Amino acid sequence: QVQLVESGGGLVQAGGSLRLSCVISGSNFSIHTMGWYRRPIGKHRELVADITRDSTIKYADSVKGRFTISGDYAKSTVDLQMNSLKPEDTAVYFCNADGLLNDEDWLDAFGRGTQVTVSS
Repeated sequence: QVQLVESGGGLVQAGGSLRLSCVISGSNFSIHTMGWYRRPIGKHRELVADITRDSTIKYADSVKGRFTISGDYAKSTVDLQMNSLKPEDTAVYFCNADGLLNDEDWLDAFGRGTQVTVSS
C-alpha cells in the first residue's frame, strides 16, 4: 500500500513563507513524478508544481518565482518552499506521486492534504 503524508501547513500573514514536506512510503512503487496540488475553497484541485525523476520541473504560472519544489527520489520525499505568500494561495495542499506499482499497474496517488491559510 502506498501512503503519502504531508506536513508543514498552517496560518501565515501575506508576504510570509511556509515549507511543506511529504514522505511517500510503500513497497514496489517506482515513482515517476512527485508534486503538489492545491484546492482552494469552492474550486477544483490544480497543479502547483511537480518534478520528475530526471529533474524536469513544472510550476503553475501563479506561483512561478515564489514557490520552489525539491524532490529526493532516493528518500521518496518532496518539499515545497512557498515564499511571498498571498491570500489567494489559501487552499488545501495535496502531495502527489505517480508511477509503476508492482511493475505493472500505473498508480496516481494523493495524500490527505494540509491546510495553508494566508491572511491579508
